[in-house]
Amino acid sequence: MRKVFVIALAALCFPFVIARAQVTVHVEPAHLDSPRELAAQTEQGVIRDYLESWRTLQAALDQNKPGLLDRDFVGAAKDRLAETIQLQTGAGIHTRYEDRSHNLQIAFYSPEGLSIQLIDMVDYDVQVFDKDKQISTQQVHARYVVVMTPAEVRWRVRILQAANE
Repeated sequence: MRKVFVIALAALCFPFVIARAQVTVHVEPAHLDSPRELAAQTEQGVIRDYLESWRTLQAALDQNKPGLLDRDFVGAAKDRLAETIQLQTGAGIHTRYEDRSHNLQIAFYSPEGLSIQLIDMVDYDVQVFDKDKQISTQQVHARYVVVMTPAEVRWRVRILQAANE
């Protein structure tokens, strides 16, 4: 019963991906509900760091190593993902994600420049393994609301939440 719960939690709540050359990334023009203007360099950095966070998450969930999250995640996002890894480890499973496409839009940039909100419509495949034996595969289309915050030299994911369409 515990393995079924962890599989469902990992597959539905925390979809993350393997980076592949075939991943399609489309960025919609920003429609900001903010008085702050978004510089092109900031937009490029946010998108680059967000996509890199998916690669980091893939590695962390596939290897069950929460320490890998440190570079790209903070706050609630990091805490929830670390908890998922702990549950996976306890159940003796790991998950592997493979993204196929991202359709991104920057929706908000805070006036003080301390957070950016993205909307990501993502298509991905998730596989669940019990040791090295694959026990399930699922294709998913999901909408995520993401809040990123600046850190030393990069943007980090602070909130990653599935949203109803």
